[in-house]
Formats: sequence, structure tokens, C-alpha cells
Amino acid sequence: MADNVKPKVIAFIGSPRKGGNSELLTKELLKAAEQEGAETEAIRLVEYDLKPCDACLACRKTKKCKIDDDGEKLFDKVMEADGIVLATPVYFGSCSPQTKILIDRMGYLAKALGQPLNNKVGSALVVARRAGANFTLAEILFFFLINGMIVPGVSYWTVAYGRDKGEVLNDKEGVDTARELGRKLAWLTKLLKSKPTS
Repeated sequence: MADNVKPKVIAFIGSPRKGGNSELLTKELLKAAEQEGAETEAIRLVEYDLKPCDACLACRKTKKCKIDDDGEKLFDKVMEADGIVLATPVYFGSCSPQTKILIDRMGYLAKALGQPLNNKVGSALVVARRAGANFTLAEILFFFLINGMIVPGVSYWTVAYGRDKGEVLNDKEGVDTARELGRKLAWLTKLLKSKPTS
């Protein structure tokens, strides 16, 4: 593997709470990825104008989304990344509204464009107060899989626990797992980026 290969990993943080547990856990992941040689970026979805998909299917004809917001800007960010992370708190047993909107908008456009997410690396981070973490993790992983993305595994599910700001950092296993995922993301994206395309 070439030492000068520097993959790009972008994390989309789906929590509306600035400095919350999802953001703190994501920072631990990205720090670990950077230490392994990846270039990283964190994007807080709440800072973007992102409207829900209305299933109009216009993208199938025009290859663009007709909704006038920041969706296309975020899709461009996804396309420039070698690996993406979707990080979300659990809201009533599911991902946050911001995360779900991104999934729906990316998914429809990707299908219209002929699977451009294929062979990108996708990872999920989930923070729960008590329950719903595994369902939410599966929800995000299903999105990656239907788009032909590569999902790396680590030593445990990439979930952590905490409610009040900062509590997630007390979940040592959750933080360690996020860091492990960061290292795996850097390794895998670097490996894939260094392979010549046929």
C-alpha cells in the first residue's frame, strides 16, 4: 500500500444538538482515522437547509434533485469522500430526522445516477440513552448495503450510550469501538484508494 495515499473520510452528524454525544463520539472516530493517515471532515447536518424527499422521481429524468436546498451540496460531499460516516442519536427507536432526510435524498439521487456510491466505504455511529441502538444501526447499514457500499466490521457494534452532553465519553467500550472503527476506516479507504481501477 502506498504511504502517500491519503483517503478522505467525511462524517455527517445527524444530531441537532451542538456538542452533543453523537458529535463527541464522531470526533473520537475522526481523530483515530487522522492518526492512521486519513483526511477527515465533520459536517453537522443541522447547519444545512435540507428538506425531506417528496418522492417526485424527477431525478430519474433530470439526474438532479428538484428541491432547492443544500441537498446537492451535501451529495457532492458524499461523492468526494472515499468513506462516509453517518452518526446519529436514537430518536424513538430510530435515527434522527436529519439523518433520515439525508439517507432518503442520497438514496433516490444515487439510484437515479446509476449507483455512484458503489464501493465507497460506509460506517455508522449510533448513540442511545438506553434502547434502540441496534435497530438504528441496522437502519443505516441497510442503506449502505443497498447502494453497494463496503461496510467494515470491528470488534463490536458501533454504538455507545449517554443522554446528557458528555455522558457518552464515560462509555469506555463505546468510545474504544468508535476509535477502532476510525482506524479501520482509514486502513480500508487507503487500501481501496491505492488499488488501480480497471
